[in-house]
Amino acid sequence: MGQQLPESWRVLLEAQHGVIARWQVIDDAGPGMKAVATRLRTGKWRPLQRGVYASFTGEPPRIAVLWAALLRAGPDAILSHESAVELDALLIRPVAQIHVTVPASQHVRNVAGAVIHRSDRIERARHPGLLPPRTMIEETVLDLTQTVGTIDDAIAVVARACADGLTTPFLLRWRMGMRARFRWRAALTAALSDVEDGVHSLLEHRQLNRVGRGHGLPRGKRQVPVVRGRRRQYRDELYEDFGVCVELDGQAAHPADARWRDIRRDNANAAGGIITLRYGWADITNRPCHVAAEIAAVLRRRGWTGQPRPCGPTCPLYGRPRTAP
Repeated sequence: MGQQLPESWRVLLEAQHGVIARWQVIDDAGPGMKAVATRLRTGKWRPLQRGVYASFTGEPPRIAVLWAALLRAGPDAILSHESAVELDALLIRPVAQIHVTVPASQHVRNVAGAVIHRSDRIERARHPGLLPPRTMIEETVLDLTQTVGTIDDAIAVVARACADGLTTPFLLRWRMGMRARFRWRAALTAALSDVEDGVHSLLEHRQLNRVGRGHGLPRGKRQVPVVRGRRRQYRDELYEDFGVCVELDGQAAHPADARWRDIRRDNANAAGGIITLRYGWADITNRPCHVAAEIAAVLRRRGWTGQPRPCGPTCPLYGRPRTAP
């Protein structure tokens, strides 16, 4: 960057990972414009977006690419949707397109590689302190629930954000209440109550509703901690009064080391007098009635005096269809 640069430029470049916009340093065609032109001509700077420059050579890091799109969109722009989530560590890998939100009244053109969203509540959604400027995590999570295709996908988004400790059901409900229009409001409000009770994933949500509630099973405790040696582990659902544990595996492929870890956990449960029932995605999604019947049978052998009920007129519970009354 060199000592010839004004102090204000150096502060911006440090804060913005070596990226700066022409509108940040030039009021009109004067000394500032000449300084920028000289650095571009000599190769010390190079354009990343129209009117946005990198003060370094080589491949720009991802954070510089995000800054460049943001600065190209203007001083009131913020990163949002997948791009905000990327910075908040909710995405495993970044998506190709950069998502930027601008005020509803602002017209933006030619932001390469970016999707532009417009919002009339951008100031309420903006995080007050983080850089690059972005939506608050609650706003980001709620934005994502409105872009997915199904309510299940939306539930998966909020469940993971809360399970990762990025936000809480209370804050998500509060922010949801600030929006006049919101798709799946009632269903997501109910799902957030389940998350408060320990549901950490879409699979656990399906198990709770399609298996447990749907068939009148007693309610177990979720995410029950247990310390074995120096390791703290969690049981997905524990029917403490009956010594029965239900574990869920949402992985499409189960590596050998994870399989043996599960076997050791199941053996440790058995040594403590607890029966473990383990189910995967296909079990909960494709055959919830059979899973409910199996759990009910084990619970009844362990002292539960209730009876499971069919979840609907075609429920195959106990191997026979039921007719509507």
